[in-house]
Amino acid sequence: MVPTTMKLICAILLPVVFAARVHRIKLNKLPAANHNSELEASGSGFLVDGHYRTDDDLFWAQRGHGVPLTNFMNGQYYAEIQLGTPPQTFKVLLDTGSSNLWVPSAGCTSVPCQLHTKYISSKSTSYKANGSTIAIKYELGSIEGFVSNDMLDIGGLKIHNQDFVEATKENGLTLAFAKFDGILGLAYNTISANRIVPPFYNMIAQGLVDKPVFSVRLGSDDDGGEVTLGGIDEGAYTGTIQYVPVRRRGYWEVAFDVFTFDGENLDLENTGAIIDTSTSFIIVPVDVAEMVNAQIGARKSWNGQYVVQCDRISSLPDVSFTFGGKRFPLAASDYILDVQGICISSFVGTDIDVGGPLWVIGDVFLRKYFTVYDLGRNAVGFATAK
Repeated sequence: MVPTTMKLICAILLPVVFAARVHRIKLNKLPAANHNSELEASGSGFLVDGHYRTDDDLFWAQRGHGVPLTNFMNGQYYAEIQLGTPPQTFKVLLDTGSSNLWVPSAGCTSVPCQLHTKYISSKSTSYKANGSTIAIKYELGSIEGFVSNDMLDIGGLKIHNQDFVEATKENGLTLAFAKFDGILGLAYNTISANRIVPPFYNMIAQGLVDKPVFSVRLGSDDDGGEVTLGGIDEGAYTGTIQYVPVRRRGYWEVAFDVFTFDGENLDLENTGAIIDTSTSFIIVPVDVAEMVNAQIGARKSWNGQYVVQCDRISSLPDVSFTFGGKRFPLAASDYILDVQGICISSFVGTDIDVGGPLWVIGDVFLRKYFTVYDLGRNAVGFATAK
């Protein structure tokens, strides 16, 4: 996950499409509410120490699977998984900004746990005890618990001996309002807490997917989207996929060269952009957020979000992001979120510096651009989503 100050808002879980044996993960979508406090509750997080590790081992595989997603307010995209034998079902945020899988434990008495499905190890014949303690911090909360091992089923893909976290304590009311029970991390293994092997690495090692690749299509309205594990959904985009090398193997971070607003370029030095399915907005340095929001006439509301008049969206300028020399534009209709008549700027100010400034590019961007996360070539690919 991203540094602790970084994760603010929601996550995405998309149906997955694969070549060969294809398994799809559907994302579920729920109707929007009049306000977005729940949207804020869906933010995922980052590792406590925020350090990159040096384990660069990558695995290769032979088959692929897909997973359906559910979408809540175009901010939380989550999928269903099963743990144990017989299976216990959980809703999880598919998070490219973190690397651990966790769900609430039967022994958790925190308020968020009481409002979500809890894992009961005594009901699973495939459960194996581990017991190592663990703690993970997120921007909007934190979890504490212990490591367990069981069968994981995601989109029909059965992963044996998957280590995961049973959360015995969840801190933060935002987690209580989340529409998902836990989080399944899809970032590099180098930022996995306790060096636990992430589920996608185990999928590869156990020969369950064709390639060390997964792709994400975020939907809207009744279509939650889709995540494809082990391949690319060729029907989800137009044109060609443009690949940008990963800058550091931790988060899915690419070099960020230029931010363009209304035709004016802001040249960036030593800056990275984390392409993050679990953040709803675009997290930028505070001075940039203030500049952009002032230019578009956005005013800060009581909850700290910037609001614009909805009838002005068509007159607002485009922005664009240049990653690895490749330019990706967004129209105002992309970066302004209309939540039942309240129009919110997606530019949120937070200063993040991990070996240089970092921006977090979330769902606002990913709904416009179909995204490929490729462990084999250590690159992120973008194409215009259909």
